[in-house]
Amino acid sequence: MSEANEPIRLTKYSHGGGCGCKISPKVLEEILEGSLAMPDEDKLLVGNSSRDDAAVYDLGNGTAVISTTDFFMPIVDDPFDFGRIAAANAISDIYAMGGKPLMAIAILGWPVDKLSASVARQVIEGGRKSCILAGIPLAGGHSIDSPEPIFGLAVTGIVNIENIKKNDTAKEGDYLLLTKPLGVGILSTAGKRGHLKEEHRTALITQLSTLNSIGGILGEVKGVNAMTDVTGFGLLGHVMEMAAGSGLTAEISYAGLPVADGVRDYIAQKIFPDATTRNWNSYSAQVKFEKGVNVMEAFTLLPDPQTNGGLLISVSPSALSEVQAILKANGLEAFASPIGQMKAAADKSVIITP
Repeated sequence: MSEANEPIRLTKYSHGGGCGCKISPKVLEEILEGSLAMPDEDKLLVGNSSRDDAAVYDLGNGTAVISTTDFFMPIVDDPFDFGRIAAANAISDIYAMGGKPLMAIAILGWPVDKLSASVARQVIEGGRKSCILAGIPLAGGHSIDSPEPIFGLAVTGIVNIENIKKNDTAKEGDYLLLTKPLGVGILSTAGKRGHLKEEHRTALITQLSTLNSIGGILGEVKGVNAMTDVTGFGLLGHVMEMAAGSGLTAEISYAGLPVADGVRDYIAQKIFPDATTRNWNSYSAQVKFEKGVNVMEAFTLLPDPQTNGGLLISVSPSALSEVQAILKANGLEAFASPIGQMKAAADKSVIITP
């Protein structure tokens, strides 16, 4: 059957998908450790030193430009959906810094000997759709012939310097909130293996393509002390970055975590991406489980790589009610309850309670 007649299954052309393609934290540490030191630049407000979501550069007028890029291989089969998911994921880094996106340029790698240009065009159109929803132009880009399909964006944004949100500035006593449910890596793996139920597929694509625009609003809240988006390292990896970078320990309530419908059923079937194991092996030494936690399930759920995952927010107790009101006003009432709290540094970076 010709490509024109059979359904496109983009995921069969890639060895990994979404943010599950990310290099493991342990290997990334080794790569970055060997990087050449750059000269001091006082206008670079956020750079490599903090492992943050984006770079931030002082424009000298009270505002700063945010620059980021993100791209990956297909996490879903439909080209249009792949494009809008990859674009939404890239734009999320701007929102995670508390900023507003201004424009984007596309990054496309395409196996021209395997997939037609018309399929690539659908991917670009999906990316353009997310940009339109974010209120920005897709202003150009660059493409290459590659063995596997790759798509993403380089995004430029802007932020008032006083509103910049970093991932290593949490304070002791802060409450932690998460704005999307966990488990998209598990669901997408179920889809790739042909086990994903249709109702879960629909919910998965909706979540993956939803913009984290709430971050631009939360950037204006003084009591939001730190923020990051949860992506390829899973909740555990990103909360660990926040805790360790802030010199604190994060205490997470396992029962309080939002989990997407169907995820626990797929865990019971031992369906999860390979990146979950890589993630766990990279930072398990810094995790403590208290008695009563379903550790076997947690091993699969907590390091699950998220694509365009929710924002992890560290908010002072005095600002919690304000943040909760913002979430509720923007249709995120289901995520207004804290999932944990930042505590004084202990022997482990993350403690999981029942």
